Amino acid sequence: MALAMTVTRFAPSPTGLLHLGHAYSAAISHRLARDAGGKFLVRIDDLDPGRCRPEFVDAILDDLDWLGLAPDAAPLVQSQRTGLYQAALDRLKAAGLVYPCFCTRADIAQALSAPHGGATGTYPGTCRGLPDDPDRRASTPHSWRLDAAKAIDGAGLPGWKEVDGAKFSTRRDQIDDAILARKDAPASYHLSCVVDDADSGVTRVVRGVDLRSSTPIQRLLQALLGLPEPVYLHHPLVLHDDGRRLAKRDRAPTLAAMRDAGVDGGALADTLAQGRLPLGFRFGDA
Repeated sequence: MALAMTVTRFAPSPTGLLHLGHAYSAAISHRLARDAGGKFLVRIDDLDPGRCRPEFVDAILDDLDWLGLAPDAAPLVQSQRTGLYQAALDRLKAAGLVYPCFCTRADIAQALSAPHGGATGTYPGTCRGLPDDPDRRASTPHSWRLDAAKAIDGAGLPGWKEVDGAKFSTRRDQIDDAILARKDAPASYHLSCVVDDADSGVTRVVRGVDLRSSTPIQRLLQALLGLPEPVYLHHPLVLHDDGRRLAKRDRAPTLAAMRDAGVDGGALADTLAQGRLPLGFRFGDA
């Protein structure tokens, strides 16, 4: 039986300009694919209409071109794929594994602050078990949440493997009644991610260690939807030497600024792919 081709992806959100941390993730993903004779793909995660901007999509592609990290297919754009997410959500609805949630953020915060309201800080299940009311759903903004208890009863608690051979198990307290779709977005990160990875044939999911906490719910969704299980590489984060995280909101040095300063993008990508950073930065898990 032939082994599946290694397929990786880089999936930035166009909410700002890319920084060195994004470049590191893209370079690692690109090298993993190239070393295995596989494919490197790019996905634009633009399902948040309040934060995503078209000009940042162009900037992302310019940065990747400067780094010499050309994808092996045209970039996949999530906002053009909402039908796939709706079909996956409909399957979960038909199986009775999701429920409409009418809570606002204020409602949830109030419920969690009440005595015995939610010591773990997770959604307290306010709308779970409500009788179905099509009229209310038609007239009231709502999200769709996974019924975690029912989902786990059906699929168990699937673990996952990392590229280095490490195996991780999933605990029950890592699975919440996560939002899978909301009134202003056709799918959450969790749902869109697993649907797109499967549809694109991604076999190696490369992302920062800060997203490892997303893996239990995504593995559960893969099991529920009968999707293939990829192998994961949760890499260290790129930090400033003083331990601060690189963040768009904190005006981290951008790749565009480095390019304008005359930095050689290809050489930078090669350095990052070898696990080395420029002066002024270090790796960490913060």
